[in-house]
Parts: sequence; C-alpha cells; structure tokens
Amino acid sequence: MNPQNPTAQTADDPTTFDTQLDAYLSLLLTLGLNLQPGQNLVVSAPASPLEEIAPVMRRVTQRAYELGARNVYPQWDDAEVARTRLALAPEEALTDVQTWRIRWYEELSAQGAAFLTLAAPNPDLFAGIDPERLAISMHATAKASANLMAAITSMRHPWCVGAIACRAWARKAFPRPNDDDALAALWSYIFNSTRINTPDPLQAWRTHLDHLSARVNYLNGRNFRSLRYSAPGTDLTIELPEGHRWVGGGGEKGVPNIPTEEVFSLPKRDGVHGTVRSTMPLNYNGQLIEGIRLRFEGGRIVEFAADRGEEALRSIIETDEGSHSLGEVALVPADSPINIGRPVYNTLFDENAACHLAIGRAYPICIVGGAEMTADELAARGVNASNAHVDFMIGSRELDIDGETPDGALVPVFRAGMWAAQV
Repeated sequence: MNPQNPTAQTADDPTTFDTQLDAYLSLLLTLGLNLQPGQNLVVSAPASPLEEIAPVMRRVTQRAYELGARNVYPQWDDAEVARTRLALAPEEALTDVQTWRIRWYEELSAQGAAFLTLAAPNPDLFAGIDPERLAISMHATAKASANLMAAITSMRHPWCVGAIACRAWARKAFPRPNDDDALAALWSYIFNSTRINTPDPLQAWRTHLDHLSARVNYLNGRNFRSLRYSAPGTDLTIELPEGHRWVGGGGEKGVPNIPTEEVFSLPKRDGVHGTVRSTMPLNYNGQLIEGIRLRFEGGRIVEFAADRGEEALRSIIETDEGSHSLGEVALVPADSPINIGRPVYNTLFDENAACHLAIGRAYPICIVGGAEMTADELAARGVNASNAHVDFMIGSRELDIDGETPDGALVPVFRAGMWAAQV
C-alpha cells in the first residue's frame, strides 16, 4: 500500500492501494451518482489540503470522462487559505459570499448535473479561531445557498459525498507514531467501510441496499405516530407528522452518502419534547463540539449546553428560526460496520455509526409528495425549514427506542442500541 502517492503505478492486484482507490472512486461515480454519458459533473473538495487532494481529484476526473461525462468541473478550496481568511480578513468582509459560484451551481443543478463532494477534513482546522467570526461567515454562506440547499434536500439532482484520507484527519482518528501509518490506517478504514475490500463491492452494496429497503418498508408499514427515546441523559419524544416516510440507501439518482447505514425520516416541527444528550463529538466545519445537551419544548430547543465548543453549538442553533428545531431523525444500529467503538471525527462516518438527529432543515422527500410541495405546503404539514442541517450522534448500546402506533400501542424499535425486530 502506498497512500502517500495515489498516482503510483502498481500491479493489477486487488490488495494494492491504487487498485482499491480506483475501485472506490468508480463506486462514488457509478453507485453514488449513477453518472450518465453526457452528464456534467462538479467535483468539489471544500477546505481540503490541496497537495493531498490534487492527485485524487485528477484521478476521479479521468474516471468520470472514461464513463462519458460531458464536462468535469473541479472546485478547489484550500484548507489553510480558508483558515487564514477567517483569522485575518476584516470582520465586515466575512459576510461576503461567492454568489457567482452559488448561482452557477444552481444553474448546473437545474440542468441535471451531478455533484460529487470529496471530504478531506481536518477536525481541528479552525481551532483557535474566534467562533463569532466563523459563525458570521457560515451564516452568510448558508443564507445565500438556501435555494441550492432546497434542491439538494429535494434530490432534484444527483449528489454524493465521499471521504478522502488526509494526514490531519488521520492523526486525529487513527493516531500512530508515524503519520504514514496513520494515513494507511485511515485509508484501510475507508475501504472497509465502503465495502471495497469485498470480492464484489457492487454486489455487496446491492445486498446492503436491499437490507435497508426492508427496514424502510417495516417502518413505513408500522406508521408510528411518535418515537420515544431512553438512554443516560436522554428522555425524548419525537412526534412524526402525518404522511411521513422513512427512506434510506438511495434511488434512481444514486446513493447520496457512501458509506450509508441509516434509515431516516423527519420529526413534526413542533412535536419534539424532552432532553437528549450526544454520544460522540461533532466535527462541525473544523470545530469540535463535545457533550451536547439539548432540551425541547413544543419542538423548540429551549436550553442547550456542551462540554466543549458551546459557542459553535450556539452558532448552529442561532442560524435562523428553523435551526431552533429538528429536521431529521435517523436510526442506525450499534453493530453498524462503521462503528469501531469511537468517533473518527467525520460526520459522514460517525452518523453512520450511531443513531442521530439533525438540527435544522428537514428533507422534503421524507413526507409523501414533499418533493413537489411549495414551502408553504411543507410548513403546513409540519416540515421544518432552515438554512442549517447539522447531524449529531445520540446512539449507544444504552439506547432504547419505542414506537407509538396509531392506536397508541408501544412497540420496541431499538433495545440496547440494536434493532428489536428482525425483518
């Protein structure tokens, strides 16, 4: 394995790093995006170390053209440049947004382009940056991106998020005396989590997606009107709106997250009551938030605290009116193959290792006919709207969940962090 040089030439051996990386990138384009001949593709690498992401960006571009892409548009955002701007730019400049890029994304979305995000995060990228300055910049970007976010959450175009290992993330997630060993361990984790190391990754994914579909069908058949959560620090009731749908895996436009182990739906905007405690740190755009505690009344966060990163948590909740409520409820068993017993400081993986909730925007696809509804129609059905959507993990081996049926009966859904019913 040679994770330091992804473009190195190796023998055609399925255990070599190059072969695994090629298989992984092909999986993101084919299974993740269902990329079609003649389709435009945007590949973005937000706040990434350019020297590490560049070889992978070139490689995925080549593979996309081999699959018949019309144009591939790489979008580069250097991590250190992003940090320097937040540290040194005049405060009034932090509200400036690259609206030209957002409008271009919107235009490409309307044309049916595919969007691939390569996440190579540094969990501590913005450590030491004034949380208020970071909040100013992020709120401005979120507000300007509202229409694009609506297109994403309604699945109006294919999109997929995949992870690329980098040294800063590897040092945090898989600390070793040697950076090269840490990087190799992280790549191995990514390949295992995405089933690249199976004899037939695509068949392994088809089998897995079938299992998720069976779980979705079970939950939709039950038509629970609420879920009741119980765990240390958690005593929470989440009402589900009439006409809600559970979804998971993917659809005709692909699989948005690779890996994915969740089935998810949406809470009724004003129907969340009680307390909840997080069970993993949240890496929120280069800031770590640990020990999140929230209390809800009538669906609204009325108290919050965190052991670390409380100002960052405040900035999430104060994004707008909708970020004071929840937009997603997701179920993931504790035996998820992503779960290695500790966080890896990347929400793409951590949210697929544990049950989680999301502060902010709901996915309209989680209510029958929601993708075609107007904003007013969605609001009337109890669907939360916000410029924010931030997942945080609440699952553990101590979590029990009961579902309340339409006739008021309670049915075990999770026991000790695991599915209570076999499907």
